Order: sequence, then structure tokens, then C-alpha cells
Amino acid sequence: MSERYPLPELADLPEDIVERILEVQDKSGFVPNVFLAFARRPAEWRAFFAYHNAIMLREESGLTKGDREMIVTTISAANKCLYCVVAHGAILRVYEKKPTVADQVATNYLLADITPRQRAVLDFATKVNTRSHEICDDDFEALHAHGLTDEDAWDITAITAFFGLSNRMASVTGMMPNLEFYTMGRTPRA
Repeated sequence: MSERYPLPELADLPEDIVERILEVQDKSGFVPNVFLAFARRPAEWRAFFAYHNAIMLREESGLTKGDREMIVTTISAANKCLYCVVAHGAILRVYEKKPTVADQVATNYLLADITPRQRAVLDFATKVNTRSHEICDDDFEALHAHGLTDEDAWDITAITAFFGLSNRMASVTGMMPNLEFYTMGRTPRA
């Protein structure tokens, strides 16, 4: 982590944030660095994680949890965000139960072992990430051909845009991935 923005101490944080961080630690066995890095500004932390949860945990979506993490990993790779590629790549491996998928989509999703539907999702997300001003009806039709709706396109766009922000914050602050993320999902659980 960059010395420019040192991580706050749990004891110095508001109770609601500490409670949420400890819940994450209990579930995963560690505290992902993003939770502490963003906690230095409690109002922004609350807004960030509220929107994160709204788009990444949305149950009414046609996107699976794996689809969402695949978007994050692909976009984060395009934006050269080490933290998000490693952290969300780990979550992607777990959700998809495929130890190679995160490395593949982070390197070149066009060559990855993914479905045509997932490729269409990543095509749309990539265009939103790099050329959103060029999105047109043809892009929506490409999604429709795979059973995806305009609401799914909204979800893809929201995830892409949100992680554009996250990628930039992680990169500028020098946020480093926790070591636990590097091995997560690479081998089956015992």
C-alpha cells in the first residue's frame, strides 16, 4: 500500500464500518485491502460499498455472479488495475469453478474458454469501457441474440462504469492485492 494513503486502524473507524469489515473477515478469513483503503473516508466508503452491492449482488439480473466477476476482471485488465484483476479474478475462479478462466479473460478474453454468451457480454463491456460514445442498436442486438435484455445491458454498463472508478482509485492509491487472492480458486477446496 502506498505510504501516501496509509491504511486506517480499525479502532479509528466508525462502528458500522468496523462491523462490516469484521463480517467480511469472518467470511473470507482476511480483510481485503480495499475495505481498509477506502475506509479513510467513511462517507465515501459507505457510498462505494452500497453501490457495489447494488450492482454486484442484484438478484433480478440476467447476469450470473460469474458473469459479473468476468466483466470486472476483463475491464480491470484493460485498465491495468493490478488490485482488481487479482482480487476479482480470484472471485471469478471460485464462482465459475474454473482455475484458468481469470488468467484467460485478463490476458485476452477473445481466446478464453468462455461461452459465446459470455463473450458477447465482454464485447459490450469492453466497448462501454473504451468507446461508450459509440454504443448503438447493433450492440444491443448482439446481446439480444444471446438472450440478454436491455436491463442486462444496463447491468453490464453499471458494472463497467463502477469498476472504472474503482480501478482508478486502486491504481492511484497504490492498493496492492492481498496475498490470499493469488491462490484462491486455483485448486479445489479440501
